[in-house]
Formats: sequence, C-alpha cells, structure tokens
Amino acid sequence: MNERRVVITGIGTVSPLGNDLNSTWEGLKAGKSGIDYITQLDTTDYPVKIGGEVKGFDPKPFFNDPKDARRADRYTQLAMAASKMAMDDSGMDPEAVDKTRVGVMVGSGIGGLGTLEREHAKLIARGPGRVSPFVIPMMISNIASGMISMEYGFGGPNMVIVTACATSNHNIGEAWRMIKFGDADAFIAGGAEATMLPMGLSGFSNMKALSTRNDDPQGASRPFDTGRDGFVMGEGAGVVILEELEHAKARGAKIYGELIGYGVSADAYHLSAPSPDGSGPCRAMHMALKHGGINPEDVDYVNAHGTSTPLGDISETTAIKLAFGDHAKEKLVVSSTKSMTGHLLGAAGGVELTACLMAMRDGVVAPTINLQDQDPECDLDYCANEAREMEVNVALSNSFGFGGHNATILVKKFS
Repeated sequence: MNERRVVITGIGTVSPLGNDLNSTWEGLKAGKSGIDYITQLDTTDYPVKIGGEVKGFDPKPFFNDPKDARRADRYTQLAMAASKMAMDDSGMDPEAVDKTRVGVMVGSGIGGLGTLEREHAKLIARGPGRVSPFVIPMMISNIASGMISMEYGFGGPNMVIVTACATSNHNIGEAWRMIKFGDADAFIAGGAEATMLPMGLSGFSNMKALSTRNDDPQGASRPFDTGRDGFVMGEGAGVVILEELEHAKARGAKIYGELIGYGVSADAYHLSAPSPDGSGPCRAMHMALKHGGINPEDVDYVNAHGTSTPLGDISETTAIKLAFGDHAKEKLVVSSTKSMTGHLLGAAGGVELTACLMAMRDGVVAPTINLQDQDPECDLDYCANEAREMEVNVALSNSFGFGGHNATILVKKFS
C-alpha cells in the first residue's frame, strides 16, 4: 500500500481573484485583494456589506447539457467549472482510462443554500405545490460530486466529506488515502461553496464571525494583524486531479507535485472557537509529517488557515510553534492567502493547496496582505504584504472547520 505514490496532475480554481488558475495565482502573487462590496444581495439591513464574490461567471460552458447547468445550485456550478478546468489541465482523456478506477470527491461545507432559500420562499408564499421537484438534489452537499461523475462516466469511489471549512482538505486527503490503498488510480477532489446569500450572510454575521470593516473592503481581511475583527466570507471552488504515480507517468502527464502526507484531528473543545492550546491542529500537522516521512525542519512553507479572527490566528500560531519547534521561528515561512480571497469556507483548502503547488513550481510564496501591525501573540514570519521569491520544496496547508475539525495536507516537489 505504501509503495503507491500519489501525484497532482491538474488544477482548477474559481475564486474572487479570477475564474481560472492563472488569474487566481497572478492575483495572489501580486498581493491583490478580491474583496469588495457584495452585489448578489441588497445589504442595506445587514451589518456586513463586503465579501469575496466570484465575478462574471457563466456556468453553461462547463456542462455538456445546458439544462444541467440550470438544474444545479451555484455551488455545483462552481464545482463543475473547477473540475472541468482541472481535468483539461491534467490532459487526462476520460475515454482512455479505466472509468471504474477514477473517483470523485468534491465536497461543500454548506451545499445548496441558495436553492433552499429560494424554494422555501416559494413554499411560504405560494404553497407546497410550487416547490421545485429538483429542490432536494440541488441542495444536498453530495450532488456536485455525483454530477461530476455523471459528466465523465467515472464509476470509481464517489462520496463527499462535509466538515465545514476543512471540507476540501478532508476530501483531497481521503482520496489520497484511497489511491494509496489501491481502490482507485485517480480522483477529482476538492471543494466548492456559494453562500453569499441572506441566510449565509446573516448567520455568520450574527455570530460575530465576520469583519465589519465596511469602509475598507480590500483591507478587511487582515490575518495576524492587531486590527483584525473577523473573517470575510467568500465563494469559489478549488479542485485537483490526484493520480497514482505510475498511472500518471504511463500517459506522460505533467506533475505539479507529490501529495505525501495528510493529517486529521479534532479539537473536541467548542462549536466554533478553536482550542487555545493549539493541540488539535498540531496533531494533524504531526500526522501529515509522519505520513510523509518528513522532519519539521524540512518544511519550507505553510499556507495557514489564517482566517483573520482574533482567536483563530493566535491558536494556529501556537499550533505551528508546537508542531515545528525552533524551526517555526528560525526559517519557516507562513502566509494566509485568505487575506486576498476571503474565506471560501468548504472551498478554501482546494484553492490554498493550489497556492502551495504554485509556490513550489514558481519559487514564489504568496503574501499575507494588510499586515501592518503584527499581533505580538502572532510572532512568526507571515510573508507580510509582498510575495517572496524562495525555493519551496515542501509545503503544508492547514484547514480547520467549525466543530473542531482539523485537516492538513503535505506536498513536495516531485522527483
């Protein structure tokens, strides 16, 4: 089992910085913010008026049948787009592989919230007879994964893990595990989210999780800064193609990197707050390092969960110091790309793994922008405000979700 190596051969992203990999990565390198005033709903009565929206997105080109696009919630549309782009990027011909050996795990933290809102409004205003017969398949969190498999005819393992903001990392990590175990040769894996909606905005806002820096949208997401006052909600999708190494080599695939480790743990502490001692995330990072056979000092870069919440950033900093010891302060570079994209919830890990892979490819670490006054309790090198040219051979990506779910992905340059 352990001899089966897993590599990443395709990437697809849709984010507030752009509707493909290149524009997202160029925006991250440039330290560009994708945060602006919300346009998808009237925010007059809301205390929060800013978010990271996907702009100018047309789902129809990403579905074989335009009717399927209309019968898909926005989160599924984003998931399909990122999956199609990842497949195209990988160069994998669906007709040239054993379709029963290709799986799909593209999850969502919340699922079809937009569909639920719209159809519930119909139910209240016009009665049960006017509710769409598509409401259930459109709203459930597993339907994107199902639709992606139908689009390609992939009959391998197909399921999703729903762990709030850790969703992408858990889906990618468990897909990795199934390839290593021999149950599949390739996977489409990642996450998507679309909650820029009345219920999403009011729910997160009323629990005081969101930034209210409405007068400065681009400066609102400021991880590790003393002025941080909550995360900025975003939407998007991040998907990768995972392949068993020999499967990828047999078809001459380009390889972005090797996924060598995956760690999971629980805080077992609180519904939404992280454990102050950082022990849960530390265990996830240690597990990933153990799987990869990597010493802490071998890691060059950590893409932090880094949400810009007062408690979360301190807890993660504590966890990184626990996991990496002296290396955390001596040489490790950390950054939070959520400073530019906002928090993409269930899609976050997929997009942030992309930042790790691109850092390895291009030798550039994306910055943490808006870091003007670093919190003394956040005392690591967060690559403040400007991208940094450096060699990245090993990178780690953290994602943590409400409920205390922790998931860490570890990648290295392929050799």
